[in-house]
Amino acid sequence: MLHEGYRKIIGLVLEAARIARTVGIQNILQPGLVKEMIIADHLGHKLITTKRDADACSASDPSILYEYLSCKEGGTGQFDRMFKEPPEKRAESLYRISRNEKVFFAVFYGHEQTKAKVIYELAPEVVIHETERQLDASRNAISHVGFTEAWVRRNGTVVYKDPDLAN
Repeated sequence: MLHEGYRKIIGLVLEAARIARTVGIQNILQPGLVKEMIIADHLGHKLITTKRDADACSASDPSILYEYLSCKEGGTGQFDRMFKEPPEKRAESLYRISRNEKVFFAVFYGHEQTKAKVIYELAPEVVIHETERQLDASRNAISHVGFTEAWVRRNGTVVYKDPDLAN
């Protein structure tokens, strides 16, 4: 028998899915989508929900694209399935970064993973440089490329900070 709390969660998720369909989101359970919605809301971006496209665009100019990475405190944000080789697949992988005006990296609280603690802005060129370094060092043709919060802190700029955080 299903726990009453689970039934309530399922009901709320089904209601969220119904609402999502009214705004063009067909799969509210798509991995990462809810966090991307939270990031877009904090930054005033327009969410892009199609899987192979950028994550968001400028609210005033849809040709200005953004990519989002996220992690919980102490975690690592990553690009999945990045190709080291062959060269044309590597170029496609790097295009996932270079097509964007900016890359944003959100750190969510470990104890409350639907609440953003801080969001950093990164230049795509910096992210590409680190991605190429990691791909070159990899022994695999396909890799996940990871970015720690410490790396992002050194290479990015804070553009959002939870107002509840002490300065």
